[in-house]
Amino acid sequence: MNAQSPLAAPAVPLAPQPATPPTCWVLSDGKAGMENQCLGLAEAVGATPVIKRIHLQTPWRQLSPYLPLSLDHGLTPDSDTLAPPWPDLLITSGRQAVGAALAIRRQSGGRTFCVHIQNPGVPFGWLDLVVMPAHDRKTGPNVMESLGALHRVTAGRLAAEAAKFAPLLDHLPRPRVAVLVGGSNGVYQLTPAVTAQLADRLATLARQGMGLMVTPSRRTGAENEAVLRQHLQGLPAVVWDGAGANPYFGYLGLADAVLCTGDSVSMVSEAASTGKPVYVIALEGKSAKFDRFHQLMVERGVTRPFTGVVENWTPTPLDDTPRVAAEVLRRMAARR
Repeated sequence: MNAQSPLAAPAVPLAPQPATPPTCWVLSDGKAGMENQCLGLAEAVGATPVIKRIHLQTPWRQLSPYLPLSLDHGLTPDSDTLAPPWPDLLITSGRQAVGAALAIRRQSGGRTFCVHIQNPGVPFGWLDLVVMPAHDRKTGPNVMESLGALHRVTAGRLAAEAAKFAPLLDHLPRPRVAVLVGGSNGVYQLTPAVTAQLADRLATLARQGMGLMVTPSRRTGAENEAVLRQHLQGLPAVVWDGAGANPYFGYLGLADAVLCTGDSVSMVSEAASTGKPVYVIALEGKSAKFDRFHQLMVERGVTRPFTGVVENWTPTPLDDTPRVAAEVLRRMAARR
């Protein structure tokens, strides 16, 4: 990448907003990965969502979503209350939320438009819209395919966070590269050996004149973080230490390119939605579903594998969240 020509990222537009935003609930068991997808869609339709977190009692917890849920008796005492007035729009994700969505749809007389993100495990026609990732290979008349995960990345949020963190990073040369480091999960492992190989490649980029903005995650682990810091010491690189405000969106906003470990569909999707070149860092392990996701992203020109080189190229921006939001609003308007 030419150090004198940092990339400018095209803005990804939000869906056209209705004159009156819909009332909206976001409903899940509170897991961040599911809740953030719901919040991203809610914000993209212009709603100010009310967050509802629930957990199921026995036997619904074991049999959801196949056993019809009683909102009076099926929720644990620490769950948020689910009672009228019902919202115009209900956005859910996760198995525990499916029964609640179906119950609310029934009790609202079908007035509440119910969107479920990911596979609900029940016939898709029981909900108004199901948003499924392409790598799940599911279709249907009320199924909308997304290439990646829905999220809360917008041009406005990135610009605001970039302005907040810019003074702390003025010393870094351009182009600047955000490095998003995840960690081990059920199918991938981030080992010190893999981290050392990555850190060597990062150090080479820094010596070539690129400024590195590295943000580990909770799953990265202290040993792997130490490897990164050791290899990048004395180079134009900042490794977030976990103190203070999270710079994740700021780094995305300030970056000219992004490197991202491949263990998180959400993290790769957020990076790819910036419209900037995104390179995916391979980890040890294998997953057929993840492999399909990464293959589709490469085939459609959204990401490239990281081989140690960062070049100037124009990707296809990922626009799943505004595209799904526009379809939700279209379908809600058609029902009026």
